[in-house]
Amino acid sequence: MANKLLAFLVLGALTLASAQEYDRTVVAARVESCRGCSLNRLPEVKTFIYQDVPQYEDVEFKHIQGAPPELVLLAATGEEIQRLPLSKLTRLELNELMETRGFAKKPTNDKTEF
Repeated sequence: MANKLLAFLVLGALTLASAQEYDRTVVAARVESCRGCSLNRLPEVKTFIYQDVPQYEDVEFKHIQGAPPELVLLAATGEEIQRLPLSKLTRLELNELMETRGFAKKPTNDKTEF
């Protein structure tokens, strides 16, 4: 009887741990930054934020006055998983970062007819 109870408790703990790990899967992101201040000194980051970020699915820009540019990775619960500084990256590196983190660009409606 004690063995069955112990097995049940262990199974329950493993299931809970597995569910918590699943919740920490990155499903969305938010780029946080000021609109000008430090961005004016970072032209490639500024271009990435205003031209490239809107093209990604499940990624939004949030203006925070005085904030340095950061990528905030989010779980399905909205929990912040990780913050990555963006200031030292080029536009190409920023787009590569988005792709390696699993973010895809939105499909374009550019239909070229032949």
